[in-house]
Amino acid sequence: MTFTTRPTLTGTFGMVSSTHWLASSSAMRILELGGNAYDAGVAAGFVLQVVEPHLNGPGGDLPAIIAGPGRAPRVLCGQGPAPAGATPEHFADLGMSMVPGSGPLAAAVPGAVEAWMLLLRDYGTMTPRQVLEPALGYARDGHPLLGAVAATVERVSDLFATHWPTSAKAWLADGQGPDAGQLWRNEAWAATLERLIVASEAVDGSREEQIDGFRAEWSRGFVAQAIADFATRPFRHNGGEVAPGVITADDLASFAATWEEPATLEFAGHTIAKTGGWGQGPALLQVLGMLDSLSDQDPGVLDPDSAVGLHAINEAWKLAMADREAWLGDSAEVPLEALLGQDYLAQRAGLIGERADLGVRPGQPGGAAPRIAELALAEVEHSVDATVGEPTVRRDGATRGDTCHVDVVDRWGNMISATPSGGWLQSSPMIPELGFPLGSRLQMMWLEQGLVSSLVPGKRPRTTLTPTLVLRDGQPVLACGSPGGDQQDQWQSLFLLRHLAGGATLQEAIDAPMSHTTSFPGSFYPRGIEPGVVVAEDRIDGQVLADLEAQGHLLQLSGAWTLGRMCAVARDPHTGIISAGANPRGMQGYAVGR
Repeated sequence: MTFTTRPTLTGTFGMVSSTHWLASSSAMRILELGGNAYDAGVAAGFVLQVVEPHLNGPGGDLPAIIAGPGRAPRVLCGQGPAPAGATPEHFADLGMSMVPGSGPLAAAVPGAVEAWMLLLRDYGTMTPRQVLEPALGYARDGHPLLGAVAATVERVSDLFATHWPTSAKAWLADGQGPDAGQLWRNEAWAATLERLIVASEAVDGSREEQIDGFRAEWSRGFVAQAIADFATRPFRHNGGEVAPGVITADDLASFAATWEEPATLEFAGHTIAKTGGWGQGPALLQVLGMLDSLSDQDPGVLDPDSAVGLHAINEAWKLAMADREAWLGDSAEVPLEALLGQDYLAQRAGLIGERADLGVRPGQPGGAAPRIAELALAEVEHSVDATVGEPTVRRDGATRGDTCHVDVVDRWGNMISATPSGGWLQSSPMIPELGFPLGSRLQMMWLEQGLVSSLVPGKRPRTTLTPTLVLRDGQPVLACGSPGGDQQDQWQSLFLLRHLAGGATLQEAIDAPMSHTTSFPGSFYPRGIEPGVVVAEDRIDGQVLADLEAQGHLLQLSGAWTLGRMCAVARDPHTGIISAGANPRGMQGYAVGR
């Protein structure tokens, strides 16, 4: 029997898997009270903002994918756009050649809260007070602080103390950060939540109208005004520049979360649904399509536990990420149909040779010539420390971030995969009267114009946030995802190959050794690249690793249980049996259900 750290949970009532046990348990409570998967997802999302503030927050972003019996999948886009004042000329006037990795100038319009409330209004059954009760309680009454939160605060304590006084007041006492495990409160955010809930309850109307009242108070009321007033104060950015942000109340008022059609691909008898071309999700579809094309000649390419499979997977990811850099974004038309066409993917797969490629090779979907940012190409010789999926925080506050994830399935077959992120405590100064900072998602846009991911006011940064929903015969059967920045989809590809093509259980596929490549332009400041590098857990079979090195891959071994933080829930539509698994790495993610 394959070793697992814990069982794959099974039941018939409801299942939740998330990156924090308190979020999983809070979502399960909502299911027990009669709520559906979407009510539970909202509850978990707001709890994650409280208990994982180094990984997400109210000032951040949210993509999610939902589906239900007889209902096609839909993508929820809570990725806020660039503010109207975030022009390339403005950054040039400040002497910046790149959007900084932290500080108010790196902030997109916050989208997570608006998106969670849109989900609750359109597909939930409960009121804001009902679903927010767990998050409100943890913010007001306290929760045991994660060690990772305390460590993050310690790493940026000098920045807080010297340059971000509002963050210092929130997180430091006599210059020292909090201890792991201490009871931690965010009373300012609790007061903000309560005020938003009261505003919704003051609306004399239906549940949906009350939720719209909550949304209006967020985007056009006291929250929007407080954000605008604070963001225009000058603060230090990671490059040393001291400047105000550009978000205004009008930016918040003009943004609304949206429902969109997913990008899809058929693989192993299933339909894989991802976000559209404004996110990196289609890159996962490309990789599965390339591997599927190669498997006709060699089925071994679908085996992530072999050297043949890992070589093909890493080479496919290099090609997909080169296409991501050239073709995915929101600032120009994305040739999505051509990028996911069978002929194009077969042609791309044909570029995978016996040796590791060290270049960046975007394709020409539909015959169009690719274009990549000059700075991205200039960075080919610039190496940065490989991330293992946790936030990398430098002393100056620059971050290559991580995130959170939650999956829920209920007894009716409703399913959600959601990946909230951004608004990290280390991304921007704390807004004291609201209890949260802004995000730093604009760092994923290039100041160079004419690119699909160029900085353009009103356009969305190309996000790394990438939930996954899988269907069989039109019915949702699997929701999964992982934190991990650029690596999120790479780890998901290994999980999907093992589960869908290899037949592993959810927990077996989650526990199996993980790896990824960093041989492509990164999304986070300073947008570095590590040509040929494969980061791998050191428990991968030694002969497999030796074979990869012999093919020219540059291995960086990580700890045995360090890569990936997969969550997953599943449902068999024929029997109604539901299941869940969660990542043991870091001893933080848990699945619950019955």
